[in-house]
Amino acid sequence: MNGVNPTREMRGWLTDTMSLTKKLMGRSEHFRVRRLRQERGMCLTDEAEMVELPRRSHVQEREVLLQCDGRPVVFAHTIVPLTATASDWPFFGTLGERSLGTTLFGDPRVIRGSLQYARLSAQHPLVERARAALGHEGFKAPLFARRCLYRRRNGVLLVTELFLPAISELKAPRTQLTLADRLGNR
Repeated sequence: MNGVNPTREMRGWLTDTMSLTKKLMGRSEHFRVRRLRQERGMCLTDEAEMVELPRRSHVQEREVLLQCDGRPVVFAHTIVPLTATASDWPFFGTLGERSLGTTLFGDPRVIRGSLQYARLSAQHPLVERARAALGHEGFKAPLFARRCLYRRRNGVLLVTELFLPAISELKAPRTQLTLADRLGNR
Protein backbone atom coordinates (compact mmCIF):
# COMPACT_ATOMS: atom_id res chain seq x y z
CA MET A 1 0.00 0.00 0.00
CA ASN A 2 2.84 2.40 0.79
CA GLY A 3 4.03 2.55 -2.83
CA VAL A 4 0.50 3.34 -4.05
CA ASN A 5 0.22 6.62 -2.06
CA PRO A 6 -3.56 7.02 -2.00
CA THR A 7 -5.38 9.90 -0.38
CA ARG A 8 -6.93 9.16 3.02
CA GLU A 9 -10.36 8.84 1.42
CA MET A 10 -9.08 6.49 -1.31
CA ARG A 11 -7.21 4.43 1.27
CA GLY A 12 -10.59 3.77 2.90
CA TRP A 13 -11.99 2.44 -0.38
CA LEU A 14 -8.93 0.32 -1.13
CA THR A 15 -8.45 -1.30 2.27
CA ASP A 16 -12.01 -1.86 3.46
CA THR A 17 -12.63 -5.59 3.73
CA MET A 18 -16.43 -5.42 3.69
CA SER A 19 -18.33 -6.11 0.49
CA LEU A 20 -17.77 -3.24 -1.95
CA THR A 21 -21.34 -3.73 -3.18
CA LYS A 22 -22.68 -3.26 0.34
CA LYS A 23 -20.51 -0.18 0.89
CA LEU A 24 -21.66 1.40 -2.39
CA MET A 25 -25.30 0.64 -1.64
CA GLY A 26 -24.93 2.48 1.65
CA ARG A 27 -23.72 5.58 -0.17
CA SER A 28 -26.36 5.84 -2.86
CA GLU A 29 -30.10 5.82 -3.36
CA HIS A 30 -29.89 3.55 -6.43
CA PHE A 31 -27.12 0.99 -6.93
CA ARG A 32 -26.79 -0.93 -10.20
CA VAL A 33 -24.47 -3.50 -11.73
CA ARG A 34 -24.18 -2.93 -15.48
CA ARG A 35 -22.67 -5.94 -17.18
CA LEU A 36 -20.43 -4.96 -20.06
CA ARG A 37 -19.26 -8.37 -21.15
CA GLN A 38 -18.88 -11.94 -20.02
CA GLU A 39 -17.02 -14.22 -22.36
CA ARG A 40 -13.88 -16.18 -22.98
CA GLY A 41 -10.75 -14.04 -23.23
CA MET A 42 -7.01 -13.97 -22.69
CA CYS A 43 -5.63 -13.76 -19.18
CA LEU A 44 -3.68 -10.53 -18.65
CA THR A 45 0.02 -10.95 -17.93
CA ASP A 46 -0.22 -9.62 -14.37
CA GLU A 47 -3.17 -11.95 -13.63
CA ALA A 48 -1.64 -15.22 -14.86
CA GLU A 49 0.71 -15.73 -11.93
CA MET A 50 -2.04 -14.98 -9.39
CA VAL A 51 -4.29 -17.72 -10.77
CA GLU A 52 -1.36 -20.07 -11.48
CA LEU A 53 -1.81 -20.18 -15.25
CA PRO A 54 0.70 -20.01 -18.07
CA ARG A 55 1.11 -16.46 -19.38
CA ARG A 56 -0.99 -16.87 -22.55
CA SER A 57 -4.04 -18.72 -21.22
CA HIS A 58 -7.71 -18.38 -21.91
CA VAL A 59 -10.06 -17.58 -19.04
CA GLN A 60 -13.70 -16.73 -18.56
CA GLU A 61 -13.90 -12.93 -18.12
CA ARG A 62 -16.63 -10.73 -16.70
CA GLU A 63 -16.53 -6.94 -16.77
CA VAL A 64 -19.06 -4.66 -15.13
CA LEU A 65 -19.57 -1.07 -14.12
CA LEU A 66 -20.82 -0.48 -10.61
CA GLN A 67 -23.07 2.57 -10.66
CA CYS A 68 -24.35 4.74 -7.86
CA ASP A 69 -27.28 7.00 -8.70
CA GLY A 70 -26.56 6.60 -12.42
CA ARG A 71 -22.83 7.39 -12.22
CA PRO A 72 -20.17 4.74 -12.84
CA VAL A 73 -17.87 4.60 -9.81
CA VAL A 74 -16.07 1.25 -10.20
CA PHE A 75 -14.97 -0.79 -13.20
CA ALA A 76 -14.68 -4.45 -12.12
CA HIS A 77 -12.90 -7.20 -13.99
CA THR A 78 -13.18 -10.85 -12.92
CA ILE A 79 -11.47 -13.92 -14.33
CA VAL A 80 -12.05 -17.62 -13.74
CA PRO A 81 -9.69 -20.21 -15.27
CA LEU A 82 -11.38 -22.48 -17.79
CA THR A 83 -10.35 -25.45 -15.62
CA ALA A 84 -12.90 -24.37 -12.99
CA THR A 85 -15.93 -26.61 -12.79
CA ALA A 86 -19.58 -25.75 -12.32
CA SER A 87 -19.32 -27.01 -8.74
CA ASP A 88 -16.41 -24.61 -8.05
CA TRP A 89 -18.32 -21.47 -9.13
CA PRO A 90 -21.92 -22.59 -9.87
CA PHE A 91 -23.31 -19.05 -10.06
CA PHE A 92 -20.66 -17.36 -12.19
CA GLY A 93 -22.13 -18.03 -15.62
CA THR A 94 -25.62 -16.87 -14.67
CA LEU A 95 -24.96 -13.64 -12.76
CA GLY A 96 -26.21 -11.30 -15.46
CA GLU A 97 -26.62 -7.87 -13.82
CA ARG A 98 -26.47 -9.24 -10.29
CA SER A 99 -23.61 -8.43 -7.97
CA LEU A 100 -20.76 -10.90 -7.76
CA GLY A 101 -19.78 -9.44 -4.37
CA THR A 102 -23.13 -10.29 -2.81
CA THR A 103 -22.69 -13.89 -3.95
CA LEU A 104 -19.07 -14.16 -2.78
CA PHE A 105 -19.72 -12.68 0.65
CA GLY A 106 -22.87 -14.75 1.11
CA ASP A 107 -21.24 -18.14 0.49
CA PRO A 108 -19.48 -19.63 3.53
CA ARG A 109 -17.43 -21.93 1.26
CA VAL A 110 -15.66 -18.95 -0.36
CA ILE A 111 -12.22 -18.18 1.08
CA ARG A 112 -11.02 -14.64 0.49
CA GLY A 113 -7.32 -13.95 -0.03
CA SER A 114 -5.40 -10.79 0.78
CA LEU A 115 -6.09 -7.53 -0.99
CA GLN A 116 -3.41 -6.19 -3.33
CA TYR A 117 -3.19 -2.54 -4.41
CA ALA A 118 -1.89 -0.63 -7.41
CA ARG A 119 -2.00 2.60 -9.34
CA LEU A 120 -2.68 1.61 -12.93
CA SER A 121 -1.28 3.80 -15.70
CA ALA A 122 -3.25 4.94 -18.74
CA GLN A 123 -1.58 2.18 -20.78
CA HIS A 124 -2.77 -0.68 -18.56
CA PRO A 125 -5.29 -2.83 -20.47
CA LEU A 126 -7.92 -2.50 -17.73
CA VAL A 127 -7.67 1.30 -17.69
CA GLU A 128 -8.09 1.27 -21.47
CA ARG A 129 -11.17 -0.97 -21.12
CA ALA A 130 -12.63 1.26 -18.42
CA ARG A 131 -12.11 4.33 -20.60
CA ALA A 132 -13.77 2.57 -23.57
CA ALA A 133 -16.72 1.50 -21.36
CA LEU A 134 -17.27 5.11 -20.38
CA GLY A 135 -17.22 6.25 -23.99
CA HIS A 136 -13.77 7.78 -23.60
CA GLU A 137 -15.04 10.19 -20.96
CA GLY A 138 -12.14 12.24 -19.79
CA PHE A 139 -10.59 10.88 -16.65
CA LYS A 140 -7.03 11.08 -15.68
CA ALA A 141 -4.95 8.00 -15.13
CA PRO A 142 -3.51 6.55 -13.06
CA LEU A 143 -6.48 4.87 -11.44
CA PHE A 144 -6.32 3.28 -8.01
CA ALA A 145 -7.13 -0.41 -8.08
CA ARG A 146 -7.29 -3.39 -5.82
CA ARG A 147 -7.57 -7.09 -6.49
CA CYS A 148 -8.30 -10.19 -4.50
CA LEU A 149 -8.13 -13.90 -5.14
CA TYR A 150 -11.06 -16.03 -3.98
CA ARG A 151 -11.09 -19.80 -3.59
CA ARG A 152 -14.08 -22.14 -3.53
CA ARG A 153 -13.62 -25.91 -3.60
CA ASN A 154 -10.86 -26.43 -6.21
CA GLY A 155 -11.51 -23.22 -8.13
CA VAL A 156 -9.99 -19.76 -8.04
CA LEU A 157 -11.54 -16.47 -9.10
CA LEU A 158 -9.67 -13.15 -9.34
CA VAL A 159 -11.51 -9.83 -8.97
CA THR A 160 -9.88 -6.52 -9.89
CA GLU A 161 -11.69 -3.27 -9.06
CA LEU A 162 -10.68 0.06 -10.58
CA PHE A 163 -11.97 3.09 -8.70
CA LEU A 164 -13.24 5.68 -11.16
CA PRO A 165 -12.99 9.42 -10.39
CA ALA A 166 -16.71 9.70 -9.52
CA ILE A 167 -16.07 7.57 -6.40
CA SER A 168 -14.86 10.72 -4.65
CA GLU A 169 -18.25 12.38 -5.21
CA LEU A 170 -20.24 9.80 -3.26
CA LYS A 171 -21.96 11.08 -0.18
CA ALA A 172 -21.29 9.87 3.33
CA PRO A 173 -22.90 6.57 4.30
CA ARG A 174 -26.62 6.65 4.92
CA THR A 175 -27.46 6.05 8.56
CA GLN A 176 -30.69 5.65 10.38
CA LEU A 177 -32.15 8.89 11.67
CA THR A 178 -31.72 9.47 15.36
CA LEU A 179 -34.74 10.15 17.56
CA ALA A 180 -33.72 13.84 17.73
CA ASP A 181 -33.62 14.00 13.90
CA ARG A 182 -37.08 12.44 13.67
CA LEU A 183 -38.56 14.78 16.27
CA GLY A 184 -36.99 17.80 14.59
CA ASN A 185 -38.58 16.91 11.26
CA ARG A 186 -42.17 16.99 12.57
